[in-house]
Amino acid sequence: MAATYTPSLLPKLNPPPLHHTTTTTTAAAAITTTRRSSLILAASASALFLFTKPATAFDFRMTVPDQTVEEAESGIQPHAQSLLGVKDLLMAESWKEAQKLLRKSSSLLKQDIYTIIQAKPAEERPRLRKLYSDLFNGVTKLDYAARDEDRIAVWECYDRVVSSLAHILSRL
Repeated sequence: MAATYTPSLLPKLNPPPLHHTTTTTTAAAAITTTRRSSLILAASASALFLFTKPATAFDFRMTVPDQTVEEAESGIQPHAQSLLGVKDLLMAESWKEAQKLLRKSSSLLKQDIYTIIQAKPAEERPRLRKLYSDLFNGVTKLDYAARDEDRIAVWECYDRVVSSLAHILSRL
């Protein structure tokens, strides 16, 4: 009779016999239990990460590695228009879609503006960084207001974003 063999991802660890109560046996049992727990935990953690979808959130990369100032300058207007285009979704109260568009367009605009600021003379950068910070803090507040579906806060934040965007674009 042939024995059937089922492969297992986890190695079979035999616990020590229960009739030994020496310190060595107790320590070996603790190590065996710890190894078994660690292997089970590692297997379940790896399975968890294999089947998760990436989050739709802000992209914290500051610059595209090969982005030139010219590319950033040519992309800034379309990305700014895309950011302002979230207004239609806010008016329709499509909160989730508005958040997705807001996050995508603000991420691209953020990269463009940062690249342009880095190319400016050192004495101009602090003021531009302040405007940059004001703009994207406003975008974050708008994102939170859309998440909370707070209509009043959404429109206040949107107006501030429009104002901040116009201000920083006039300085660049």
